[in-house]
Amino acid sequence: MPLTRLYRDGVLEAEGFGVEEVAERLAEDGVVVWVDLCGPSRSDLELLAEELGLHELAVEDAVQEHERPKLDRYDTHSFLTAYAVRLDHATGRLATVEVDAFLTSKALVTVRADDRFDIGRVTARWDGSPHLAGCGVGFLVHGLLDVVVDSHFEAVQALDDHVEGLEDMVFDERPSTTEVQRRSLAMRRSLVTLRRVVLPMREVVNTLMRRDVGLVDGPMTPYFQDVYDHVLRASEWTESLRDLVATIRDTQLNIQGYRLNLIMKKVTGWAAIIALPTAVTGFYGQNVPYPGYDQPWGFWVSTAVMVLLSLGLYASFKRRDWL
Repeated sequence: MPLTRLYRDGVLEAEGFGVEEVAERLAEDGVVVWVDLCGPSRSDLELLAEELGLHELAVEDAVQEHERPKLDRYDTHSFLTAYAVRLDHATGRLATVEVDAFLTSKALVTVRADDRFDIGRVTARWDGSPHLAGCGVGFLVHGLLDVVVDSHFEAVQALDDHVEGLEDMVFDERPSTTEVQRRSLAMRRSLVTLRRVVLPMREVVNTLMRRDVGLVDGPMTPYFQDVYDHVLRASEWTESLRDLVATIRDTQLNIQGYRLNLIMKKVTGWAAIIALPTAVTGFYGQNVPYPGYDQPWGFWVSTAVMVLLSLGLYASFKRRDWL
């Protein structure tokens, strides 16, 4: 069922009226209307488009999913596409939720494919700032964008915590290489997804703040600037985290290479020590007479030679930190 609100001169006057009443109510003076459509059909949107005079291309974009974040301007209205995000803390995967909006001089129409986008947070944001309701549609758009950008900021903060955990795993005494690779790959995918929805928001918010758009008046300007500042911080933070994850991955590979070289160094050293007894026993194994041949003392001499040479080689390798 569509959600509706009507503000008159900055005061919430009515809620829950039908979509068919929107055009009639917008004809009144000092009125601003909000309509929310969750999972609408094309016919529902076309009916509303006829009521508000919405462009057919904007209606088509609202029906289709996976549009990039953008703000399209038409003669009588603008069309906004944005994405809220939610991070799964267990897996580190990022989920995106698209929300579209038609912006006219007296109305805001939000369109959601399903209820994954919590519109209740938006209405709560409006109810928390009743002193700004007199700013019209700009007030409504600010509440919507504030919720969307806050989700970006919350996600990038959570991803920062995940990256710190990844750093600890890399420098663990016995790191799980498979787990580190899995988590770093999930982080990179999430950051790429976040980057795709955050970076275009700079242009969207900046365009909304332009004077020729006529949406943001004097009282709302600081609030939109605050949203724009959050967008910049989220985008810069996302870029730095992407670089950090790449650095962590390179560090992990370097640590793996170092540990492999250390193991090979130790194995080679022990192989050299084992080679000495092999050489001695091989010499004494010849079928020719040699000092101590067929004598008990010959066995003890050969054993002493093997032990002394092995100990000497071990001490030499240990002194050079080869073992």
